[in-house]
Amino acid sequence: MSALTGFRVVELADSVAGEYCGKLLSDFGAEVVKIEVPGRGSRTRGMAPVLVEDAAPEGSVLFGYLNTNKCSVELDVTDAAGRERLHHLVDTADALIGTDVTGLPEQHPHVVFCSITPFGRDAPDEYRNAASINVFHASGWGYHTPSHAGRDEPPLQGPGRFLVDYEAGLDAALCLTAALFRQMHTGQGEFIDISEQAVLVSRGDCILGRFVTGEVCANGERGDYDQQGPASFFACADGFVYLYVTNRAHWLGVKALLQQQDWLDAFEDDWLEFSVTPQKVATFQQGFASWVQDLPREAAAERAQQLGVPLVPVNSAEDLHRSPQYRHRGFFQQVPHPVLGTAAYPTVPYKFSATPAEIHSAAPRLGAHTASVLEGDAGPRQQPTAGRTRRRPPLIRRGGPLEGVRVVELTKVWAGPYAGKLLAMLGAEVIKVECAAIPEEMRAYGGTDVNHAPFFLSINPEILSVDLDIKTAEGMGQLHDLIRHSDIVINNLRPGAMERQGLGYDQLKALKPDIISVSIKMWGNDGPLGHQTGYAPCFAALAGLASLVGRPGGPPLGASMRYGDSTVGAAAAYAAVVALLHRESSGAGQFVDVSAVETLSSMIGDCLLDQAFTGGPLLPQGNRHPDMCPHGCYPCADDSWISLAVGSEAQWHQLCDVLDAAKLTQDARFSTIEGRHMHSEALDAALATHTRAHDGERLAQRLRRAGVPASKSATSIDVIGDQLLWDRELYRFVSDRREGQRPIVGPSWRLANCPTEIARGAPDLGEHNDYVLHTILSDGSRTGAQP
Repeated sequence: MSALTGFRVVELADSVAGEYCGKLLSDFGAEVVKIEVPGRGSRTRGMAPVLVEDAAPEGSVLFGYLNTNKCSVELDVTDAAGRERLHHLVDTADALIGTDVTGLPEQHPHVVFCSITPFGRDAPDEYRNAASINVFHASGWGYHTPSHAGRDEPPLQGPGRFLVDYEAGLDAALCLTAALFRQMHTGQGEFIDISEQAVLVSRGDCILGRFVTGEVCANGERGDYDQQGPASFFACADGFVYLYVTNRAHWLGVKALLQQQDWLDAFEDDWLEFSVTPQKVATFQQGFASWVQDLPREAAAERAQQLGVPLVPVNSAEDLHRSPQYRHRGFFQQVPHPVLGTAAYPTVPYKFSATPAEIHSAAPRLGAHTASVLEGDAGPRQQPTAGRTRRRPPLIRRGGPLEGVRVVELTKVWAGPYAGKLLAMLGAEVIKVECAAIPEEMRAYGGTDVNHAPFFLSINPEILSVDLDIKTAEGMGQLHDLIRHSDIVINNLRPGAMERQGLGYDQLKALKPDIISVSIKMWGNDGPLGHQTGYAPCFAALAGLASLVGRPGGPPLGASMRYGDSTVGAAAAYAAVVALLHRESSGAGQFVDVSAVETLSSMIGDCLLDQAFTGGPLLPQGNRHPDMCPHGCYPCADDSWISLAVGSEAQWHQLCDVLDAAKLTQDARFSTIEGRHMHSEALDAALATHTRAHDGERLAQRLRRAGVPASKSATSIDVIGDQLLWDRELYRFVSDRREGQRPIVGPSWRLANCPTEIARGAPDLGEHNDYVLHTILSDGSRTGAQP
């Protein structure tokens, strides 16, 4: 039995984000019934890459990737009979994923509804046809991709074509499963409003949280998301490697790796922490490039890793399919498709010890299940019930679908704490276990003391802190007692660290048999490369993302240096809630093994499947898009940029009308979509001459109102001042013991029926010792005073 077996979800969505949300549920065993337009099917059935042109609507690799394990029902929901059948189907379901669900929630109050739109349901109509590149740039990530970009080089669309959609689908699946948890206990439904823009902005809380408070200055420059230091891509004998070094320990490892070459003497051992300058960075990069250029990338990376230096190869899609690590963990699974054939499909980036995810069927043919679903199989059924686990009332009443769930967080830096933050934003009580003798790294960066460090304050609102020295018998005993009174334990410590401390899953299970243990590691907990270490940019290089970002024919440039950690945290939070749902109905806990690298590979799953089918290389494409042209970023006045995504002839003519560029519509090269693709470089240059004189934001507004998908490529200043985000309460104020209140980056979602109260800022170290040690642990009850 899979973790979500027994749940029924209606998928009334033909967007990549909605289908990816459904895929995350169906691959864990939920019955996902996909409603499709008769004769045509989902919009994604016609989206590139289409490998079998004469087999429409069955030849799209994208649709094949997004719709494994689902049922397909042809149903015209625009006529009265079809709408009545839809209502009957929804009445038998636990949840529905869609964009326009008007009228359904009111008639089915027990169902969890999830709407995913580019800018949220309350955004003006002009935003509704936004493409992925527009949302990516409206979120701030586009302007800052790649890291260290040249001032005159256009920002890039990021890895693959659908990063925005996958991120939004992941948050939607997290919220939906959390709402199903509440539904199991109360019988009540929920309405979830997901804004793709808000999701992506929330992934930058570590950066934006410091900007929105004014504690760190947002300059509005291309490098605002970057970190100081020489981290970069370097060419070697058979490809590229990525080096990420930030501290004294890394530097000493680099010196040993380079065998103490004389030119290294010009650098102090602590220069990475205290004296980084552009001149030093350039000198180091030149010297390191010379050293590595003739070495094989795998050999260079292995030597560096042995010395504790985060140097990794930059993997392509082909490399991942050959990877011994991915083979060991079974990340790819051979799946036969009736039209496309058999290929290795990417699966999920987390291994469940008791209820692993599995692809048991390929994407369905259009309407394959219409008769069976509409004529009988969708009738009354036994829904999952919460009969095995006794829920105790929470001490802290904050609302939210996960109210009453207690999480012990043994995490540091960003990925693990971000997972805890998301669970707390959904109502869970999250207790961070810390030690004053060895504070969490984020408490040490950029602040006046451990309780006023901007990075830490940005990532940890609504978290509780207990100071336990688990190197002592007393501290470890208190931690054991806390685990006995908790539901989930999350850690992102180094491989083997939990086991060495007697906190491996077997030991945790002995303390509490139904405990859910979630482990986040770079490569996961096993495999031939499991010993390696790295940070978010290393994850992206290893996962295949970095190799997709760059100019056509050029080297890999990678996504923004900050991208990755929070995505891994979101995946861990989702996996934890899936395991929680299984425990509620079965009474069984389990071990959840999250691989950071596999998580990021799943963000380009369609690209990896395309390579599996075709065998061809996947190379950087700049801002090109196979279904749209023009598609990219174009210069505007004052060094700003505008993203455009033209997908129809009507939009092409509207674009030219707004730009007063009628001559472009009369140019034979650009008269068809095929011609525009063929002459895309000339087209981009011609458009740039017309956009360059315009203010980026005002031009984007004019184009959207004319029906052309457009957005300014938002700077960090634009993002923190975005009124759409303030209106959604993505930014909100919480308590701050020094200044009264401080703004934070809150949840990307809106819950209509059971929102979580978010009022507390990040904790002082050990702030909740009394509550944890003398209330939770005093008599084992969940009654007592609030912290």
